[in-house]
Amino acid sequence: MKNRIYLNNEWYFSETFEPEMIRAQYDRSGMKEVRIPHTCKETPFHYFDEHVYQMVSGYCRLIHAPKEWDGKCVLLTMDGVAHDCEVYLNEQKIGEHHCGYTAFTMDISRVLCYGQDNILTVKVDSRESLNIPPFGHVIDYMTYGGIYRDVYLDIKEPVYLEDVFLHSEIQIGADPEKDMPVRLLSDICLHGNTHGIYLQQLIREKGTENERILVEKWDVNGNSEITMDTAVAHAKLWEIDHPTLYEIKTRIIKGEEILDEKVISFGFRKAEFRKDGFYLNDKKIKIRGLNRHQSYPYVGYAMPASMQRRDADILKQELGVNAVRTSHYPQSHYFLERCDEIGLMVFTEMPGWQHIGDEKWKEQAIENVREMVIQYRNHPSIILWGVRINESRDDDAFYKKTNEVAHKLDPYRQTGGVRAGKKSSLLEDVYTYNDFSHDGSTPGCEPKKRVTSDMEKPYLVSEYNGHMYPTKAFDWEEHRVEHAIRHANVLDAIAGEEEITGSFGWCMTDYNTHKDFGSGDRICYHGVMDMFRNPKLAADIYAMQQDEQVVLSLSSTMDIGEHPACNRGKTWIFSNADSIRMYKNDRFIKEYVPQDSPYKNLLHGPIEIDDYIGTAIADEENFSKKQAAEIKEALNHVARFGFSNLPKKVIWIALKMMLIHGMKPQQAVELYNRYIGDWGEKATVYRFEAIKDGNVAKEVIKEPMTGMHLWAEADHIELKEDHTYDVAAVRIRMLDENNNQLYFYNEPVLLETEGPVELIGESTISFHGGMCGAYIKTTGREGKAALLIRNAQSQEVRIEFSVTV
Repeated sequence: MKNRIYLNNEWYFSETFEPEMIRAQYDRSGMKEVRIPHTCKETPFHYFDEHVYQMVSGYCRLIHAPKEWDGKCVLLTMDGVAHDCEVYLNEQKIGEHHCGYTAFTMDISRVLCYGQDNILTVKVDSRESLNIPPFGHVIDYMTYGGIYRDVYLDIKEPVYLEDVFLHSEIQIGADPEKDMPVRLLSDICLHGNTHGIYLQQLIREKGTENERILVEKWDVNGNSEITMDTAVAHAKLWEIDHPTLYEIKTRIIKGEEILDEKVISFGFRKAEFRKDGFYLNDKKIKIRGLNRHQSYPYVGYAMPASMQRRDADILKQELGVNAVRTSHYPQSHYFLERCDEIGLMVFTEMPGWQHIGDEKWKEQAIENVREMVIQYRNHPSIILWGVRINESRDDDAFYKKTNEVAHKLDPYRQTGGVRAGKKSSLLEDVYTYNDFSHDGSTPGCEPKKRVTSDMEKPYLVSEYNGHMYPTKAFDWEEHRVEHAIRHANVLDAIAGEEEITGSFGWCMTDYNTHKDFGSGDRICYHGVMDMFRNPKLAADIYAMQQDEQVVLSLSSTMDIGEHPACNRGKTWIFSNADSIRMYKNDRFIKEYVPQDSPYKNLLHGPIEIDDYIGTAIADEENFSKKQAAEIKEALNHVARFGFSNLPKKVIWIALKMMLIHGMKPQQAVELYNRYIGDWGEKATVYRFEAIKDGNVAKEVIKEPMTGMHLWAEADHIELKEDHTYDVAAVRIRMLDENNNQLYFYNEPVLLETEGPVELIGESTISFHGGMCGAYIKTTGREGKAALLIRNAQSQEVRIEFSVTV
């Protein structure tokens, strides 16, 4: 039977590698004890030199091999080592690997000394001068270094399951009362002498106890490669709203003994890009996604399962997207497993960014594709393989090979390749293109016919916005609003193009980048969230496209002095409610409904506020009904756009009021001050109510702040160590008395931990746009723990945790 032992603890690390480290007698007292996932260099939040993590470092660990392992196959797997490594066991080199984004496995059985400790040493090269993808030229993201994913041993019998690749064939019928014919095809690779053995396969719906046999005995007949074809009765399909998963257990049996078994979480589904759109189980779905980098503040790539899974939850449950692109490399299986569980579709791609290297470099890139497909192809969430280097030039000979590798290893998924140019050579199944044509005034996207010359093949937008309008959480209001509206513009335009299968916005979060990119502080502010996963205003554009949670936000703080000439400009309501009621000083102004949005292709589009007066003039002034309506229209225009460049209609209303109805300029000023300006009067309070199913589901109040408070929330407070340490993410914000974020609060925060946890990163940080964050990690001990958050202008916040090991 399979026996997996994780080796994530008790490592020793040095920022410099010495050849003597491979020897058992090497003095490790000068090395630092670390746990995996590990970054070779923690970095500041921003303003640092990316060369600090570019080093050749060393990792050492003892492995005790019990005598009972003798005669077994002992397999060492490292899930992610950035970026080039050599592995030594008992002073012998046992392997090397040349990709920081895929796993590798080595059989160490013949090198182990049984009944004693063995010294495992890993030389890790994180320099960006390596002749492997993605290196060779500038890169718009930091690549970090270290052993940043799991390390483990599998102890197996001499005959074992080397690989099991599952895929399904589904014939979706028109009669929903009849059971859909579903077939499970299993491509199985066996290691060792397979004479006298047979295979057994069992299935159960994940989360249930009802396991049943699919295949009782499948005779191997001495073969090492087997394909089993089995009918699956009453199979539920994997859908984005109901992502049913099954556990498929495949066993090797000899006589009555189970030699090995592999359990794979699997979903039955049919995913197909067609020329007119994307279809999941023959139902057309518009892909609405975001790009994701796997990096975090301070530790880069080195985060455990809890944080990887959390990102998937944020994308699906908070941001409301239905897909994610893992730009620009394969990412953690923990992230992909969570995508499988929650129905988040994935476009994953080979490592690289724009640059294509020499022939040796290309050979490694092709190997990367091979490893990517083999290691990730059982994830039902993956709907497309990316087999071009992101935004690279055409290279037909090279990309013919990457396509062939992907199709050979997985004939059931389509391929794409992300381009920055139109009408390029198309060897893949889907033309994937980064459409950065929208600049705020141009159309949200280009039509398919302008981008690809092959109208018979599907077309997907793989990036938009991003560098076209970098936006910080602390930018002035009109900049943050423009950022949000640009995302709405593109989403609406793509939703209206039937022949575009969907899109992935750039991007989920801000990220650290090289000196050649970003804002000079080593951050690309391209995200709809900041690096701590705090949402910016643009995040609501995505969140409001789903109906699972009620969204209500306003694009403005309603502080008119934040705007040029104190003209409000356009103020938007972002909501997915049935309607939104607006009140001014508790007086009802207007009820807005989704049909009021100019974004007609979106399920829920931004709604512009066009009335700040309501019936007040008609009710309180001595005007006719028509006069009151005209004055209201003129004042509402002035409230938004000021007195400059008044449209002819507003000028005509003003002239008519003065020349025909005898209104004096002073009266007009008084009307403006009373219903629009409110200067020197009692502070104006705006209240917005989101109405869902006839009830007030959410409320937003905007008024001049008179008090503020520190708010902090952890994503989970029950920390549990499993294969390694656990990490909790804490979002921190400064809010006013109505829980509105204070966007220009950028003061310091002091962080302190108590108990068996420690802080990741710095203990003194600053707010950025009224928000920041912290990460705490467990230390291998159980007990009660706490994070204390202090700020000079607010009360202390204490978050308590429990830690189990």
